[in-house]
Amino acid sequence: MPHRVDAFADAVRAGGGEVADLSDSTRGLVWLSSEQPALLVDTLERYPEIGWVQLPWAGVDAFAGVLAPFAGRARPLWTSAKGAYSQPVAEHALALTLALLRVVPTRVRATSWSTVPEGRSLYGLNVVVIGAGGIAVELLRLLEPFDPVTTIVRRSADAFPGAHRTIPTDQLAEVLPDADVVIVAAALTPDTAGLIGAAELALMNPRAVLVNVARGGLVDTDALTAALAAHAIHGAGLDVTDPEPLPDSHPLWSEPRVIITPHSADTPDMTAPLLAERIRANVEAFLYHGRFIGVVDTEAGY
Repeated sequence: MPHRVDAFADAVRAGGGEVADLSDSTRGLVWLSSEQPALLVDTLERYPEIGWVQLPWAGVDAFAGVLAPFAGRARPLWTSAKGAYSQPVAEHALALTLALLRVVPTRVRATSWSTVPEGRSLYGLNVVVIGAGGIAVELLRLLEPFDPVTTIVRRSADAFPGAHRTIPTDQLAEVLPDADVVIVAAALTPDTAGLIGAAELALMNPRAVLVNVARGGLVDTDALTAALAAHAIHGAGLDVTDPEPLPDSHPLWSEPRVIITPHSADTPDMTAPLLAERIRANVEAFLYHGRFIGVVDTEAGY
């Protein structure tokens, strides 16, 4: 970890800033932990002149209690790493998708040669991506060689570049029955919690696969467990779960058509240089031109 902290300090300097102990002259704060939100609140109360806070992750749900009192306020300005980690997360989503379609969970558990011809190609399939952030941008780029039919589900119906179709979230039910792959890549907010529940899973094709690389709370775990047990969908790839960590005794661990990775789509080694660049760019924005990247909407919660 020390070498990463050094990289972040170097990023501050590269953006034109100075790394110093907290004091009454502190104006910008780079917060590198999601485990001590109360300490962040205390810091902001002690140093009210702080005008900008950089958070470490793309999702800011861990800071919901901190952000809520600042909803609608002009300061401090909050920025996150949203969009910065899109490439490794999109790559992970594609890896899970291909593994599920190629029945890799079954293959890696096998202890004898199978004579059952299973597996599907991703080429030309109908792929639904829930979310319209940086992950969706990178996913469409990675999916392009497979020539799928792509649908983006987002808050509005505004066309999303590179997608064949864009629909608002309230029309999700209309596209689920024809989807071969559903990839969840949305922010977790009070409005999106449990977005994929029993009703949505019941609409999906029994040959479809579900991949979640966003937040566990977007998918109803009990409903997903039941759908898999009933063979209502073909399989699921989960980099995030609810609860998280997933308890050792949870039935999803023994579900033969599930791949669970421990929130590792973007490991620290992958994200450190990406976060460093985000810090550099936003320090520069804070000091010189104001064009911040990853500005958090404190009212919307992401």
